[in-house]
Amino acid sequence: MKKVSIFFILGLFAHFSFAQQGQDSTNANNLNEVVVSSTRANEKSGMAFSNVSKAEITKQNLGQDLPFLLNQMPSVVVSSDAGAGVGYTGIRIRGTDPTRINVTLNGIPYNDSESQGVYWVNMPDFASSVQSIQIQRGVGTSTNGAGAFGASINVNTLQLNRDAFSEVNTSAGSFNTLKTNFLASTGLLNDRFVFDARLSKITSDGFVDRASSDLKSYFLSGGYYHKNSFIRFNAFSGHEKTYQSWNGIPDALAKNDAAGIDAFVERNYYDADFKKQMLASGRTFNFYTYENEVDDYKQDNYQLISSFKLSENWRFNPTLFYTKGKGFYEQYKSDASFASYGLANIKIGETEIESTDLIRQKWLDNDFYGGVWSLDYEGGGKLKGNLGGGVNKYEGGHFGEIIWAKYASESNIRYRYYDNNSIKTDMNFYGKLYYPLSTKLDIYGDLQYRSVHFSMKGTADALQNLDYQKSYSFLNPKIGLTYQANANTSAYVSYAKGAKEPSRQDFVDNAPTQPNAEKLNDFEGGVKRSLGNWKMEGNVYYMLYKDQLVLTGKINNVGDAIRTNVAKSYRAGIELQVSGKLSEKLFLAANATFSQNKIANFVETVPSYDETPNEVNTFKNSDIAFSPNTIMGGNLTYRPLQKLEFSLLPKYVGKQYLDNTSNESRILDAYFVSDLRTSYTLKPKFMKELNFSVLVNNIFNKKYQSNGYTYSYLYGGKITENFVFPQAGTNFLAAVRLRF
Repeated sequence: MKKVSIFFILGLFAHFSFAQQGQDSTNANNLNEVVVSSTRANEKSGMAFSNVSKAEITKQNLGQDLPFLLNQMPSVVVSSDAGAGVGYTGIRIRGTDPTRINVTLNGIPYNDSESQGVYWVNMPDFASSVQSIQIQRGVGTSTNGAGAFGASINVNTLQLNRDAFSEVNTSAGSFNTLKTNFLASTGLLNDRFVFDARLSKITSDGFVDRASSDLKSYFLSGGYYHKNSFIRFNAFSGHEKTYQSWNGIPDALAKNDAAGIDAFVERNYYDADFKKQMLASGRTFNFYTYENEVDDYKQDNYQLISSFKLSENWRFNPTLFYTKGKGFYEQYKSDASFASYGLANIKIGETEIESTDLIRQKWLDNDFYGGVWSLDYEGGGKLKGNLGGGVNKYEGGHFGEIIWAKYASESNIRYRYYDNNSIKTDMNFYGKLYYPLSTKLDIYGDLQYRSVHFSMKGTADALQNLDYQKSYSFLNPKIGLTYQANANTSAYVSYAKGAKEPSRQDFVDNAPTQPNAEKLNDFEGGVKRSLGNWKMEGNVYYMLYKDQLVLTGKINNVGDAIRTNVAKSYRAGIELQVSGKLSEKLFLAANATFSQNKIANFVETVPSYDETPNEVNTFKNSDIAFSPNTIMGGNLTYRPLQKLEFSLLPKYVGKQYLDNTSNESRILDAYFVSDLRTSYTLKPKFMKELNFSVLVNNIFNKKYQSNGYTYSYLYGGKITENFVFPQAGTNFLAAVRLRF
């Protein structure tokens, strides 16, 4: 409570002390976007993108993770392990998984260097500090970091609060979900200085049994603005403790298939008590029962961001950053063999003990640091351009410890049964030019060079030896043409090449085979048109891959999807958007994606655990896993009063295959879900704003699954196991925002 009080008092003091300060004469507000502008697309880039404003984020920000705030964007599919959008959540765009979605925070790469994914749970309530977001679909413009191979999410927190304020947000809802945050700003002091702060806490039991979340975070920022330049320091941190729900549930249990449940229990040798527990829990079932089966991770981020106007035509934007992450997840393992932990069997007389119950912790201890920069040119003539790039280094330690064992063999407490280290350096340079060929035709050119080197040494958790050193060099050109037919109509075409290295886990999961780097040729074209109060946009895309790493449908022992290279594959589709006023009080925004996502030849190997040989199957022109052919979303808003609005948020996601075999017995069924949001805002004399919001998710109580995995094996015949992640039925969040 002491920290909370300090933050709140800071805001109140700032509000009453500095509200009368003079206005800034340096147009400092215009500086905040320049840092991210070099990596963002614009109307002249010839690429598909969507901008999300702070106002849109605030309306939806009642406690769920940031992916769920982006659910209504084109081609987006989101999922939650715990089933309600708090804790471990994920996002796919055009069917591409998070390892291909490049995420930058103020132009700084945020994807984990090794896994290349983004764990939003490590940045709880970060949306409360976000000023704007741009989602680029496809390869997009050149940016910093890995993962720009199908989509990019460019996040900007650089907001300048001119006026002092303090704010309290509290929301509560289903599954004992509670979010509280405190925000404060000094406003612009002496037309030069500003200090902002946020402190947040989110807790939830989750829809799934025991899938609880305890999330804490803070965001501190101080800036100095002078004329047309600024320096800003950000420090933000997140600490998450989530109970694991990585396994999902058997597909038969999700569908209440009694015969399927019986067969699952029998072939996996579960007892009657286990079956009873499954049936009692139903869709909320969680395999984990150990009281401390948790993921416990803390991440600290530091950013020194600056922008300097060098002359009338040139601006320089250098940034330094450092991220420290450390944490573990704890697991109870029953009947674990000593051999799998590098321990000897125990012999007592004539009896040999080969296994034991134990509790283990798997640790990550990593440092990520470097710098990014851009040099922007905007002349008095036609030419505009950017030079930029970045250099970063990742040092990651991975180790596992046994903290308790029923039989210890020769181990001691915190016996380290595996230990490996990784080092990865990433350097990139890019140049971008915008030039009008005529009064109606603009050309955009973009060339990026990226060099990556990484090494791994030690033993992994399966005790395989890791001794890899790999270097990659990628040259990624991009070009776009934009034709402005008139004030209301424009069209564009573009080509972009992307390439990226495999992740660390791809090497671990496929050892001793080494996966190949992926390459992508992305062709895009679109038309934008305005008619009165209406805006319409259509975009077609053809993404042609070489050696794409596709999901096999299996997961590894930490719940991450396993991937394999396929020689040729593609994604092709059309994205449609429309928005406008149906009447003075009724507003519509809708989007739809229709696509085909295919692999030319996919080879499935079904392992044998009896005396029969492995089964090898080849599938031609099969569907890429987790790539629905149809995705639709939208927002229908009714505003009877200026301060009152109701919004219906529908979402349709078509059928998804769990693997790449196009097997109809391995699918996630299509689902249509609608949410309802209402907001009522007052501006009483004693405060700046008083807002009441309610978000009712899944108002029609649809039972659906948004993610899953599958695997098959031979043991007296072919057996296929499907597991899915059920999402919550009707649930709600209600919030109050007080701004002083």
